Amino acid sequence: MSRRPVAVAASLLTVLALGATSACSGGSSSASGLPTVKLMVGGIDKQIYLPYELADKLGFYKKYGVDVSLSTEHQGGVGAEDAMASGQVDMAGAWYVHTIDFQVKGKAVEGIVQLSGAPGEREMCTPNSGVHSGADFKGKTLGVTDIGSGTDTLTQFMGAQKGVKANQFSRIGVSEGGTAVAALQNGKTACVMTTQPTVAAIEKKGIGTPTIDLASTAGAKAALGGTWPAATVLAQTSWVNSHKDTAQKVVDALVATMHWISTHSAADIADKLPSSYVSNPLITKADYITALTADKGQFLPDGIMPAGGPKTVLATEELVGHATSSVDLSKTFTNEFALQADKTEGITTTSTPAGANG
Repeated sequence: MSRRPVAVAASLLTVLALGATSACSGGSSSASGLPTVKLMVGGIDKQIYLPYELADKLGFYKKYGVDVSLSTEHQGGVGAEDAMASGQVDMAGAWYVHTIDFQVKGKAVEGIVQLSGAPGEREMCTPNSGVHSGADFKGKTLGVTDIGSGTDTLTQFMGAQKGVKANQFSRIGVSEGGTAVAALQNGKTACVMTTQPTVAAIEKKGIGTPTIDLASTAGAKAALGGTWPAATVLAQTSWVNSHKDTAQKVVDALVATMHWISTHSAADIADKLPSSYVSNPLITKADYITALTADKGQFLPDGIMPAGGPKTVLATEELVGHATSSVDLSKTFTNEFALQADKTEGITTTSTPAGANG
């Protein structure tokens, strides 16, 4: 008689433990009964990554049947893409270029929905830097998010395009926000490659001006030779193949969010985001809205990988020595989920999807 309550309690503890273990892997059910996905973003308060938080605030994850647990990478910590590749999280909000890097290293990772057609970055330089293009990088110290990051690759690429090799200038990691601003202000760097709202903060302080525009599709084409798709959702191909229904729900929510972005003003978007994202000691909400108004066009309403985009990114990687033409671009992205999401939403796809060869 005395053993039965103990046995029942032990059984319940076992079930709870199994449930907790299961909840750590993507596609498991949350308390709401929805599949759970852990998604880490490479700087969740950056404007280039705003769809992730906005989707949550609009209630779109739940609407489309998935419980997304959002987190953000921290300076000096594990990058979002590496956390995904090691299985710490199911998905990463990062740049498409990492799919190529992972393939070179023998790991299968793919982008399942494309958020932007441009890096969303600007090369912000001090007034006396003398930097106007990659040709002027020689002998300079330039700030990037982190060594090995997408901004690091782009910086090397823009120098290489103009015949300036990576060993002819210095690169240091300055992250974003206050640390990037301080790097310029204190003379540690001649330029920093950064996004909004840090760009607005630098301009407001009068310590730097944009010299190379990678924030708009037109700017990216002019500086990089073609559409340069950046922000995307990354996941291990093995995870995607075993969680297709869950992956579709995440993409449905994000495509709906990007369509919402395309039909609403920057002020409407800012009103939905946490106050700490749009206003801080460096910028006001008005600054944030002005910056977003200028850069909102980088977001792709249909989530489709643009034609020619993967080839342009691969060309970047080849020129800086990170990859070769042997990379199979067809394995680095898929339009399957975005096309289905567009169909579900009744969105007319205006862009030409990239094919298997990029």
